[in-house]
Amino acid sequence: MLLIAIGESIKGIDKTTDKKLLSHYPDMDWKGVMGMRDIIAHHYFDLDGEVVFNVVKIELPNMLQIIRKMINDVVTDNISL
Repeated sequence: MLLIAIGESIKGIDKTTDKKLLSHYPDMDWKGVMGMRDIIAHHYFDLDGEVVFNVVKIELPNMLQIIRKMINDVVTDNISL
């Protein structure tokens, strides 16, 4: 369920910033994040457990670092939208 919430939040950020914020952080596959949310929510039986495991173990920690940088950049006005 948290992967759905993360994907939905990323979709909201992308929409709110008119697709301008996420493009500044190309090290993360944002389209994949949003797509995984859709697969989990709408195509649950198509999930590959190994893919989900790798996302949780590898990609989420990377995403956390990027989101922390993103927050810092927005708060300190290091990025213009």
